[in-house]
Amino acid sequence: MTAIRKQGDRPAPARPEARRTSKKDQIVSLFLGGITDVQDLAAIIQARPSYVAGVLQESNLLRGYFDLYTTTSHPMNVYSKYFAKKLGYKDEEAAQGSVDLIARYYRQFELAGDRAGQHHALLMALTMFDRARWTGKGREADVFRRWLTDRLQEAEPAAGSDAEPLKRLPPPHG
Repeated sequence: MTAIRKQGDRPAPARPEARRTSKKDQIVSLFLGGITDVQDLAAIIQARPSYVAGVLQESNLLRGYFDLYTTTSHPMNVYSKYFAKKLGYKDEEAAQGSVDLIARYYRQFELAGDRAGQHHALLMALTMFDRARWTGKGREADVFRRWLTDRLQEAEPAAGSDAEPLKRLPPPHG
């Protein structure tokens, strides 16, 4: 049966359109609903795990997840504070400034015999190298690559080790 509107009747108010739920809202809602595995959430939302982890970290729902793209402002370990929000690669100058900072801490950790600190410095350089190269910033990535390559060339086996010394690699083509 069709309702006939009489003259003077007001039309029914338009229903407000439902607001589209953002991916961020979906991630938080699913997490709070019990789906807490980053990889599962990424598959459901059709997003990268780094994005999911970033949203959850931003919402203070996740700690202890780290990958190439998660922010360095969340501490991974006691060494993170030395690098948090201090590294960049927007241009070659920023990349070189980052390498200078990484190198300074790497040397300090070396003087203290702190191999875990040196490892973290290497990890930060590798992370910045990968972030730069995978965003198309080849010259900026090369700043990190050169520093990393120099550190890797320094590697020598411990005294009394049966390991053979590393041979110097030829310079990359290019």
